[in-house]
Amino acid sequence: MSSGSKPLHSPSMAALGVGTASRPESAAERRARYFNSANAFNIHLPEVPAGIFSEPVRMALQADTETGYVECDQSQALATSYPATTPFMLARYARVNAGDTLEADFAASGSIWYVMSGTLQIADLAGEADQRLFAGDVLYLPAGKHHLANAGDVACVAWLVTDEPMLAHHGLQAAPMASPCHEAGAVIFRAHDIADQIETIYRTTPDAGTSGMAVVFSAQAHESSRNLMTNLTLSLNTLPAHCHQSAHRHNSAALTLVVAGHGCYSRVDGQTCPWTIGATLVTPAGAAHSHHNDGDARAAFLIVQDGGLYYQARTMGFEFLAADAD
Repeated sequence: MSSGSKPLHSPSMAALGVGTASRPESAAERRARYFNSANAFNIHLPEVPAGIFSEPVRMALQADTETGYVECDQSQALATSYPATTPFMLARYARVNAGDTLEADFAASGSIWYVMSGTLQIADLAGEADQRLFAGDVLYLPAGKHHLANAGDVACVAWLVTDEPMLAHHGLQAAPMASPCHEAGAVIFRAHDIADQIETIYRTTPDAGTSGMAVVFSAQAHESSRNLMTNLTLSLNTLPAHCHQSAHRHNSAALTLVVAGHGCYSRVDGQTCPWTIGATLVTPAGAAHSHHNDGDARAAFLIVQDGGLYYQARTMGFEFLAADAD
């Protein structure tokens, strides 16, 4: 073979592996790594498990459960060193027994709460008076330390979602005073106002087809973007009796709390997930999914998505799919 001819079996670019500095003279040079256009994007990460969490809410509702948190943790499946339900979100249940206090101090840019039962009193609201929340109320808490008290006679149970995994992934800590939402303070959505908004939607558009009838929560600081937090979006979706939401997908992951509905289920990537009240449904990013109400009453489900990221990047990618795609 002449010196100018090609070898019979050229190694592929992908097989070259990682390259390092040939003659490093400093620690900074020794830290350098080189890939190529064939292997740089060949990254294999664990799949995000789809499904529904029923056990954590059962634990939170048990009469003998102590004050504290019960996480919907999939960190083992996701191969993360920190608790996570999806790569960027963590859902958990909070229980505060009568007369107890629970601290809320997360390494997150904020937290979204839904009171499932009982009464919750929130202190430390940047100079504002203490606020009481009741079943059906929704709360946004900015980053920082807060104290949740239960001055009632029965246990309070709440569902909450944070973006802790997102900050943990980037090795960041929350900076409350730099957060746009912190400037607006806590935000409370009362159950009766939420119900009024839903009824207004039904009166205005009594037939929305199969897209669902939802109210989207926002705050004064994020009114222009329609988000509740910079990273996270929140909506309460409903389905009339004997109705379903068509199969669809989007680039954000979703954590869904079953608020009301009997004879209901979701389909996520072909998997049937029967609903139980208070359970948490996990819909991975990009997964085809649909929601079905075979019961005789309206269904309601609260949805948190890491949609703020994708709206800002202009990559939400929402689309309805063929009827058999779920």
